[in-house]
Amino acid sequence: MTNQNIVRVSDVMEQDFAIVDGVATVTEALARLRENNRHCLMVAKRHDDDEFGIVTVADIAKQVLAQNRSADRTNVYEIMSKPVLSVRPEMDIRYCARLFHRFGISTAPVIDGDRIAGIVAYDQLVLKGLAKQV
Repeated sequence: MTNQNIVRVSDVMEQDFAIVDGVATVTEALARLRENNRHCLMVAKRHDDDEFGIVTVADIAKQVLAQNRSADRTNVYEIMSKPVLSVRPEMDIRYCARLFHRFGISTAPVIDGDRIAGIVAYDQLVLKGLAKQV
């Protein structure tokens, strides 16, 4: 058995993320993406029994730009993914990478209890995670 250091998702996740309301327009979401220099936004829960959502630049490209829809008249809730697959902060990054691969995703929120602790993407898993293992 190898004596490999385990790198956790909490070690590599981005804690600085942006949240948008589902009723925001895509134009408003784009402004939030630009001001926060992000490729995705978390979508807030509407109530305690709701789930988090996510909207990515790829969602906007595929469902607004490619479909010739108006960004001013399209709401985030129309194009977001919800519920979103999430990971726990204590998850080993190897299992996180396997989960991403299995479900064809590249970004996921890190959920701790009932709150978003951060966001993790392939680039953090590889660039930060593998660097800590070697």
